[in-house]
Amino acid sequence: MDKMKQRIRLGSGAGYSGDRIDPAVELARDGAIDYLIFECLAERTIALAQLERLHQPERGYDPLLTERMQAVLPYLRDADGTRRFRIISNMGAANPRGAVQEVCRVATALGLHGLKVAAVLGDDVLDAVRNDAHTLLDIGITPKELGSAMVSANAYLGAGGIVQALQADADVVITGRVADPALFLAPQVLEFGLSWDDWPALGRGTLVGHLLECAGQVTGGYFADPGFKDVAGLARLGFPIAEVSAEGAVCITKVAGSGGRVTPQTCSEQLIYEIHDPQAYLTPDVVADFSQVAFHEIAPDRVSASGADGHPKPATLKVSVGYLDGYIGEGQISYGGPGALARARLAREIVLERLPMVGVRADEVRADLIGVDSLYGATLGAPRAEPAEVRLRVAARCAEQHHAQLVGREVEALYTNGPAGGGGASKLTKQVVAVASLLWPAERIQTSVHFEVSQ
Repeated sequence: MDKMKQRIRLGSGAGYSGDRIDPAVELARDGAIDYLIFECLAERTIALAQLERLHQPERGYDPLLTERMQAVLPYLRDADGTRRFRIISNMGAANPRGAVQEVCRVATALGLHGLKVAAVLGDDVLDAVRNDAHTLLDIGITPKELGSAMVSANAYLGAGGIVQALQADADVVITGRVADPALFLAPQVLEFGLSWDDWPALGRGTLVGHLLECAGQVTGGYFADPGFKDVAGLARLGFPIAEVSAEGAVCITKVAGSGGRVTPQTCSEQLIYEIHDPQAYLTPDVVADFSQVAFHEIAPDRVSASGADGHPKPATLKVSVGYLDGYIGEGQISYGGPGALARARLAREIVLERLPMVGVRADEVRADLIGVDSLYGATLGAPRAEPAEVRLRVAARCAEQHHAQLVGREVEALYTNGPAGGGGASKLTKQVVAVASLLWPAERIQTSVHFEVSQ
């Protein structure tokens, strides 16, 4: 392995599965980064990917994997073949091996021969978990009680498998379910030679990952609130870069001239995102302590982060379990002009009366007037002024698909069965993949790495 670096630059290329691609291209082209990291998995995302793989065994990886790789791989090497940066991503979702094969296919098509691509395996623990009759899920039953409804069980792995792949000189590392900060911690462990029991250093590295894992959130995207927290250039929001030193110094920034902003305030909001206990942020690699973290503006769009600590990692790993939980049927229709609210309310009454008449059996029904009571119900009282337009949404969760389909049909029937002036009707029926969690002993999960090379 090359000698230890004193500083690396980590670029965040995505904060969720459907994120924009052009900011990642900007990082690849202009960011002078050492690693481009795409964080694309949510709990429901991987459960849906597992369901897709049941029907199409060659699929189950991120739907934008091909497009992302086509966009950024051309910047991976200089004209002389020197590698400019490496790519790490959890876009493997339910099928890391299939994702690796797709990356190699794209690389070959682009003329990038000899690209070494690694799949980190071991997070899929469905076979081990499905017959467990003792461990309780957070919904109060055991995996065995879920029976055939259970479609996935994925453990949150740590950074170890990614480090192993990087040590083997992989150009691209694709994982399934790993803890989000682990994607960013792994290159720090590799490049700075961090020990796996150096808890303060691992805590600092995890802070970097937590700040970057949601991409544009820390550069002002989710922060923006016109008139209160103004952010310029959101249409071309730049994604963040973390400059990290071997001594643990951290600076959050972005590509010069890109949209958005990096300030102590944007970083502070991201710091507390999805954090239950700032003193004990549980990850597979370390229990991070963010309670003393401080941010300081060094220069415009350059913010230092310090004060993170860490403690020994947990003995158990979180396992996210996906299971089939019936169907959702939905219908929507709009009303506009004078009397729109009254007509939308009448339409709601009609559909709610019709559903039992046509035999719909539902576990839950919602009927909302979007823009009037869909978020806050009746707590805000009547609208202060007559709205110019209202959209009715009726949705029901049903055990049987046919019953769910009837919901959308009844809303669509309002076109001709009244009240007057309905338009823009839509309907859909989808299978529900619910998510539950359990804790599983870490020693019972084995990680491995699979390599392929583009031709």
